[in-house]
Amino acid sequence: MKFLGSQLSYFFANRRTRTNVVKLLKFIAVLVLMYVAYSILFHYVSLYEGQEHSWITGFYWVLVTMSTLGFGDIVFSSDLGRAYSMLVLFSGVLFLLVMLPFTFIEFFYAPWMKAMNQARAPKKLPQGTHDHVIITNLDAITEALIRKLAAYKIEYAILEPDLQKALDLADAGYTVVNSDPTDYETYHNLCIEKANLVVATGADTENTNVAFTVREFNKNTKIVATAVSSDSVDILQLAGANYVLQMGEILGRSLARRTLGGNARVHVIGHIDELVIGESTAQETPLVGKTLKDSRIRESTGASVVGIWERGKFSQPMPDTLITDKTVLVLAGTVEQLRNYDELVSIYHVSDKPVVIIGAGRVGRAAAKSLEERHIDYRIIDKNPDRIRDKEKYILGDAADHEVLKKAGIEESHTALITTHDDDINIYLTIYSRRLCPNMQIISRATYEKNINTMHRAGADFVMSYATMGANSIFNILEGQDVLTLAEGLNIFNHKVKETLAGKSLIESDIRKETGCTVLAINCNNKGMLVSPAPDHRMKAGEELILIGSPEGENDFNYRYEKNNEK
Repeated sequence: MKFLGSQLSYFFANRRTRTNVVKLLKFIAVLVLMYVAYSILFHYVSLYEGQEHSWITGFYWVLVTMSTLGFGDIVFSSDLGRAYSMLVLFSGVLFLLVMLPFTFIEFFYAPWMKAMNQARAPKKLPQGTHDHVIITNLDAITEALIRKLAAYKIEYAILEPDLQKALDLADAGYTVVNSDPTDYETYHNLCIEKANLVVATGADTENTNVAFTVREFNKNTKIVATAVSSDSVDILQLAGANYVLQMGEILGRSLARRTLGGNARVHVIGHIDELVIGESTAQETPLVGKTLKDSRIRESTGASVVGIWERGKFSQPMPDTLITDKTVLVLAGTVEQLRNYDELVSIYHVSDKPVVIIGAGRVGRAAAKSLEERHIDYRIIDKNPDRIRDKEKYILGDAADHEVLKKAGIEESHTALITTHDDDINIYLTIYSRRLCPNMQIISRATYEKNINTMHRAGADFVMSYATMGANSIFNILEGQDVLTLAEGLNIFNHKVKETLAGKSLIESDIRKETGCTVLAINCNNKGMLVSPAPDHRMKAGEELILIGSPEGENDFNYRYEKNNEK
């Protein structure tokens, strides 16, 4: 009923539609008058021929004759009667079979279908819409962002100028507005003054147009835009974008951070305030063969093991978890605590062999730059001669060629970064690299989330998704949160302690059992950050929990401890 009401409101909101409906009603009125007049004349003709019928029979005969059914149960035998029958028949063919269908389609059916389409893909948002996100382009990043917005019950709208595409998106379950994101008039109908964020992820020129248009319309709306070219960053900022994300640069640096660097030292992959997150390989260290309890890492360094990677699979650490040659430890602690860990293992698993980067696009070049800043040697392969920058480090050739890979040092390298923009190629190269070097670390880029599991099965140790990385970056800006993506399907995030948790100890709350998330640290307001809090620590309202878990675990946490509190 609600959908029917929206259809009717769109249907009668248009002045031309109302005029067309009046014309249709007038035509129907003419048909009714004609029908009544013919029914009256029927009785005069019947009396002329000596027949007598009831009024119901008269209406019946006219309807049967005008609709060309002609049952033949009532007929006239005189010339007058037959001439009258032909008049009724011809007028019925003209008005009922020709004019009525075209009039109905033109004045009612077509406007009604248009109203239905407008109800599914409206030109504006309902009055009173607030705290929503306006998305100007649907792509891999914004698809992932929409899923995150839906999990947090945040309203959004996608702008799509093409009506058919807008209808297709509406049928797919998206909230869509059929408007051009570069049109100034569009933002009159989007409650832009109350919007939380505008997200522009199209081409750089289109994003510049969007940013300039939105900023001209409203000075306070936050705008996030993506930029392919570094030259576009300043222009987008001048146009009005508050935040400009170079996703190739962000993804490349994230991939490079996952490189363990040819030694067992802790390699920092991110931090939230005082809490530092790092990873370290156990390969060729005295830790191999011990359980976490026997390793006494926390007792000797103060750092906590908060996760275990085994060939791309993440597991929660348990006291009896066995450390193997393929184990990568995820460590959390202060800078000092992680330095203590380095003192124990820095002399192990040392290798000065270069990292092999496959693909010299924006992501590959950003990864190379990040490795260079860490003084890690690399070789980068690409078959496009235009991308060859440094002949000592860049190798021209196809990475599917074994000789090219050998020239890059794949057989001695400890890590390979696969960074092309084609997921199929990345899966192919992951399988190939794993077969050539069973023990090397393989880190791969994925553009679409659907290919992540396939890449893990192909042999990738870590997969970083272009879509997830971009969605998390935008969501961080929206919520003002620090969300660190360790790998695809694993985040470190923060949440304020609400009434549902206040006063409870960590062990009483049973967060890990209920959501699968683990509390890494607690920001105790003015008292600083408590890293690796004890199980009996009691949480206070307003404190900030820092947790590690999957996106599903984060959603469960939000549902159990945030949503319920708002009821």
